[in-house]
Amino acid sequence: MTAAVPRYPPRVIEDAASLDFVLSQAPARPAEVRVVMADPAAFDVLYVINPHMAGNIGGIDSSAARRQWDGVRAAYARCGYPVEVLEAVEGLPDLVFMANQSFPGQLPDGRWAAVMSFMHNEQRRGEVPVVARWYQGRSALTFPLVGGRELHFEGMGDAAWVPGRRVVVGGHGYRTELAAYTHLSAIFDVPVLALELVDPRFYHADTCLQLIDDQTALFVPEAFTAEGRALLEAAFPRLRAVPVEEAVAGLSCNGHCPDGRHFIVQAGNPRTAAVAAGLGLEVIEVETGEFLKSGGSVFCMKLMLP
Repeated sequence: MTAAVPRYPPRVIEDAASLDFVLSQAPARPAEVRVVMADPAAFDVLYVINPHMAGNIGGIDSSAARRQWDGVRAAYARCGYPVEVLEAVEGLPDLVFMANQSFPGQLPDGRWAAVMSFMHNEQRRGEVPVVARWYQGRSALTFPLVGGRELHFEGMGDAAWVPGRRVVVGGHGYRTELAAYTHLSAIFDVPVLALELVDPRFYHADTCLQLIDDQTALFVPEAFTAEGRALLEAAFPRLRAVPVEEAVAGLSCNGHCPDGRHFIVQAGNPRTAAVAAGLGLEVIEVETGEFLKSGGSVFCMKLMLP
């Protein structure tokens, strides 16, 4: 007997014409129920690897950063998510951006696993083994994206699960290579919608795209190619634009909707907050100004796990 062909076979989809399924009908995936954040004791700006860092070396107010980190942690607790804390490591100032070092999920056989990043910038590569050891201490499988040549891949900074569905949406062009998604698709046995990033101010997809649910997303149109915009429009019936000015200055598209009901976002982004409220989300404003100096905000500062 010939085996049935999966309805959603693993592949990389780069244009709207190739999208032949509806996200909301894709196989279900368990929701994330907990948050991991890294203690900010070692956070600082010690180098410049993105436009936000320029002019900010040595300019972090550690006390303010601690208060802001506590505020983000409290926001997740308010939404019902317990937060586990990874200890800080001296010399790894960006470990605090826990979205970047890995891409966790369930393998086709149901086992919990994390594909570890190969960071584009050498300054951040030391973070990855620290996070890998954290996973291993909790009996999760960990492995690199590929054998042989290492492909640049920056975890959930660029790749995101569609909420509740076994489909991935991923950005490429600055920190993650397009070829990485062929391997990620095969590992998790899922389709990947791949979007090219074209504005260096939006070097990670999580700075210009936030998935709310399997029909809804916020995005910065200027960050994507015409093909990418068309693919997002085809995939998400409720696609809403975020003002580029707020996305750059306030990293407003680096807010996060953990549960389809709340949107946690940097304070002082009124137009983005209005867009989120218009989708029926409860907006929770937090202050992440010290972390903006390093190019990260709410989404960057956490890792969500099943």
